[in-house]
Amino acid sequence: MAETADSLLDRVVASIAGTPSSSEDAIAADGPQQKSILGQAAASYARKPAGAEATIPTGFDPRAASLFEAVVEAAFLVANADGIFDAAERETFIGVVHEACANTVQRQDVDSLVADLGELLAEDGLGRRIDMVASVVQVAAHKLEVLRIAALMAWSSGGLDASERDVIDRLAVGFRVSAHDLEAVVEQARLAIAG
Repeated sequence: MAETADSLLDRVVASIAGTPSSSEDAIAADGPQQKSILGQAAASYARKPAGAEATIPTGFDPRAASLFEAVVEAAFLVANADGIFDAAERETFIGVVHEACANTVQRQDVDSLVADLGELLAEDGLGRRIDMVASVVQVAAHKLEVLRIAALMAWSSGGLDASERDVIDRLAVGFRVSAHDLEAVVEQARLAIAG
């Protein structure tokens, strides 16, 4: 059974880390696979200056860092959809995000981000957090990618249940993504997990 769970998580990580073949940003068939939006935004997030370093040029792009946080938050909201996010689920979530961004962001930084997201969800509620994610993600291709990653996280926990689907649907409404495009993204995630 552990091999099955590990295999499933490996497929989730690989699927999140890769660019979907239907993406406009996907590379030519003969080239290497590009990083997903999570991996690309993680590179900037990892350069986030702290304290006195804030005035030193670091290559930090605050928009890319915000996008990284929004991608993680969308997946986090789906992971919390059923109201249960215990220690084991939290560790799995942190591990998947850490590995999916090719360990670019330190595990303790992902842990801190997840803790912050938990506090924000408790303070603001689900609706406001969905609105915040929707306000950050502006590019149409990014919206689809965020939904794909959120769906992958949902499928990774044994299937897309009604509460997870509700959060994904609400994210899609916030992004103004059509029902057709949403169904295509959810199906793409299901097929990726099915192997």
